[in-house]
Amino acid sequence: MNDEPTDSRPPAVAPIQDKPRGEPRPEPRMIARVRFPGTDRSMDCDSGDLVLRTGEDVVADDRRMGGLAKVVVGTTLRSPKGPVGRVIRRAEDRDREKAAQEKKRQVEVLAYARERARALNLPIKFFRVDLGQGGDRSLLFFSSEQRVDFRALVRDLASFVHGRIELRQVGVRDEAKMTGGIGSCGGELCCANHLRGFVPVSIKMAKNQHLVLNPTKIAGQCGRLKCCLAYEDQVYLDLGKGLPKTGKRVETPDGIGRVDDVDVLRRKIRVSFMDAPPKTYEADEVRSMARPQPGDDVTPEPVMVEKADTSDPHELVGSGPHKTDDGEPA
Repeated sequence: MNDEPTDSRPPAVAPIQDKPRGEPRPEPRMIARVRFPGTDRSMDCDSGDLVLRTGEDVVADDRRMGGLAKVVVGTTLRSPKGPVGRVIRRAEDRDREKAAQEKKRQVEVLAYARERARALNLPIKFFRVDLGQGGDRSLLFFSSEQRVDFRALVRDLASFVHGRIELRQVGVRDEAKMTGGIGSCGGELCCANHLRGFVPVSIKMAKNQHLVLNPTKIAGQCGRLKCCLAYEDQVYLDLGKGLPKTGKRVETPDGIGRVDDVDVLRRKIRVSFMDAPPKTYEADEVRSMARPQPGDDVTPEPVMVEKADTSDPHELVGSGPHKTDDGEPA
């Protein structure tokens, strides 16, 4: 008999170590989201010991230009996402006065840039100027349909502002986003209010929603198709499945007719008849007519043809080539 003591403890198992998943998450900090006036730029900023509320004016540094900003999301303890700026302090009266002076200076620089562009016959459109802290760096945004040599323009602008000049070309959609305005709906432009990116918009979206294809109706301030056409496109596609298209022949309780209009949201179909006024039906009351297959006995619809006047011997009666009196084709 073996008198050696037995170890009843389970064998040691090495602990399972989680594999690293990318970069480690940053430590939670006191973060407030601020937006710089006159722009669509908003970013997270470390507020330090300041507990900020929505609507307060602060002086923030966004690692690029900085200046006066407004808090759009109050201070919360969370892990930031993306680049993080820094809130220097709450804004004071002198900061607001300085911001007003910089705004006035921006108007002057913008007017001079437009004047010099016209003088140099450059096909560009300046629409916004951002001045850095202290006015030592100026960023001018413009739009153009072609490549432009603006070296002479940069020299003139640098001598006017007494600082470094940077020109940045953007598209027409970005121009509308940065400029802002009121849309045809009566509200602020979506791109300047809440949109953070542009999605592809096609004319097919307008057709799916049965909109009038008038450029003045479906185009936005930028001259391109409205971004809001993409909001309800998928809804119209889902609700429109199984509904007949405009111009198709359908069978109704009152006979066979042709579809004039389709109300996708209410699921109603307007049908016109040959010998009766148009009538509106529920989608369940209308049935699309199947296309005739090869070999089916399909009787064509009768077509009323006016009898040709043959009193004139030179009148064209048949469908063949017309000949003159001497037998030559006309």
